[in-house]
Order: sequence, then structure tokens, then C-alpha cells
Amino acid sequence: MYQEKLRERIQTKINEGRWSAETTLDHFALINYTLPVERLRPHIPDRFDIPVLEVDGEPRAFVSAVPFIDRDFQFPNISPSPRYRFGQINYRAYIVDKTTGEDVVWFFGTVLGSYWYNLPRRLWKMPWHRGEFVTEFKRNQTGNYQTYKIHIHSSWGKARIELQDTAEAVTIAEGFESVSHMKLFLTHPIEGFYYRTNGKLGTYRVWHPEMMLTNGKAEYLYFQPFEDLELLSANEMRYPHSIFICPEILFKVELPPREV
Repeated sequence: MYQEKLRERIQTKINEGRWSAETTLDHFALINYTLPVERLRPHIPDRFDIPVLEVDGEPRAFVSAVPFIDRDFQFPNISPSPRYRFGQINYRAYIVDKTTGEDVVWFFGTVLGSYWYNLPRRLWKMPWHRGEFVTEFKRNQTGNYQTYKIHIHSSWGKARIELQDTAEAVTIAEGFESVSHMKLFLTHPIEGFYYRTNGKLGTYRVWHPEMMLTNGKAEYLYFQPFEDLELLSANEMRYPHSIFICPEILFKVELPPREV
């Protein structure tokens, strides 16, 4: 069932209009945490349910920090289309849209390592913020990471990410029925929602192929936005539920976003 749904989402293409974007994401990581659902509920509009999975014998909701480097961000249907490289991190939660029954994500905000953050913020009222990214990546001959470090300085929220790559393909993490279930839930929601800067709901869709992931381990993790939102304490951030690493992945983004 989960594999079929995953295949369906991969086969569902976005509407690639004039403003739709395309980018290869390098050094993509998915750092996942569980938390009591009552911490998350105040941040999520009533339109959405919060799915819970049993972890350590308790029902838990999920949030993730998702850092990566945009290698060649572009608008391919605008000619000529310059390509841009910058760091990015998204902070998100996993929810269900009651109107469709689909698994989607809720974006708390995004930090971009470029002054281009102003384009989506001013043009489309997206909750994007400026930040400085200091990175260090080293990969061995097999392509696995010997060093993975991202330090982010932003007035909206700093972050420090230092990971160890086990070089082992992902296995079933606690709470999930299968690897397909885990990938569908954590890596393959294709629609995201957020509060626009005018307080209204916004949404957009993405497409990407299935991710080839390895398990990561935390050497040091801190995300100020999760602490400021009172979702996780600094100590809790040291112990993620799971970490997935993907050296590169193609993403397509359906733009402009819609107000709903």
C-alpha cells in the first residue's frame, strides 16, 4: 500500500508554469524529531489534523529541520534564466489536510543564505528569512560524508548541524511499518502550507524522485526556531528520532504559491 502511494506521488507531476522553479539540492539532510502533539497543536490551523505514531510507547507528532545547498536554483521557463547557489534550511511539521485526506507539511519558516530571500517574501508573502551559512563537507571515494557541518547565523534563528554519515542505507525507524511507510510520511509529502506574512494561509507543491538515503548520526544539533516556538528544548535536539542524508536530489517547485 505505502509503496503504491509513494509511486503515485512520484508519477504526479506539478504544473510547470512560467514561475515554476527547478534546482538540484546538494548535501540534503532530513533531521527528524518526535514531540507531544499538544506542543505542536497551537501552531497548526484547525484545517489540519496532526498524525501521531507510537514511539517509545507514546503517541508522538513529528517535526523536521531540512538543511541543504541549492546548487543551481533557476526558473527554467524564463529565458534567459540565471542560476543561483545558496544555503537553505526549512523547518516543518507533518500534518494531514482534512479537505483532501492527504499527508502534507506545515512550514514554520525558511532561512536562505542569499538576499534573494526577499523575492518570495515580498512578492508572495512567504515566511522566508535571511541567514549566513558556514559549511564544510567532505566525502570519501564511495560518496559518503566524512565531514558534514552547517552553521547558520540568522536573526530569525541560528542553527548548528554536525552529522556523521553511517554509509548504511536507511532502515525502518521506530513508529513506522516499513521503509516505504517511512519514506512516504517523512520524505514525500508533495504539498506544503504556511502562514503568509499577511496572516493568511499559503500553499505550493513540489516534485522530486525517490530519495536514495543513508542513515546519519548526530554529532551536534541545535535549531533556535524550534526552541523559540517551544517545540523542542536544546537538550531534546541532541536526540533526534532519525537522520537521513541524501548527497543530491532534483526538486521542482510549482510557483507562484496560492493563497487559500
